[in-house]
Amino acid sequence: MIESEFVTWEAPDGDHPVRRLSQRSYDLVSRKQKDEWLTLWAEDCVIEDPVGPSFFDPEGKGHHGPEGVSAFWDMAIAPVKEFHFTIRDSFANGNACANIGTFSTVLEDGSLADTDLIAVYRVNDEGKMVSMAAHWEVERTMATLRKPEDG
Repeated sequence: MIESEFVTWEAPDGDHPVRRLSQRSYDLVSRKQKDEWLTLWAEDCVIEDPVGPSFFDPEGKGHHGPEGVSAFWDMAIAPVKEFHFTIRDSFANGNACANIGTFSTVLEDGSLADTDLIAVYRVNDEGKMVSMAAHWEVERTMATLRKPEDG
C-alpha cells in the first residue's frame, strides 16, 4: 500500500502494479498534485467519471488524451476542497484493477458528499494508465450531500 493520510485501504493489497498506480492516483488527487498526476496517463488515455452522460460529460464519451484529462481535473477535481478515499475491495488481474469503495469529498462551501463506486483502471505495457472508468450514480451521490453540521 502506498502510505497516504487520504486513503483508507480495507481491501486485499497484493502487490499488483495497477493497484499501486490506483493508490498513487488517489494520493495525488488528494494532495492536489495535478502535474504529477498527469504523468500517470498515456497519450491515448480516457477517463469516464462517471461512465455515461453526466454534468461532467454531457455526451458520455469520456475525456480523451492529455488535454481531456487535464480539463477533467480542472472541472471535477480542482473545485473539491478535500478528498478521502476508502477502498473496501480490490480485484487486480493482468493489466487492470477494479476498486470498490467510497470517495468522500468536502466542497468549497463546506458541503460533504460520498460517492459509492467501482473504479476500473487499465494500463498499457509501459505502465501508464490508458483508462479509468468510474461506475457511480449522480443521484445517489447527490442524496448524500449535506452541510458539515449534519454529520
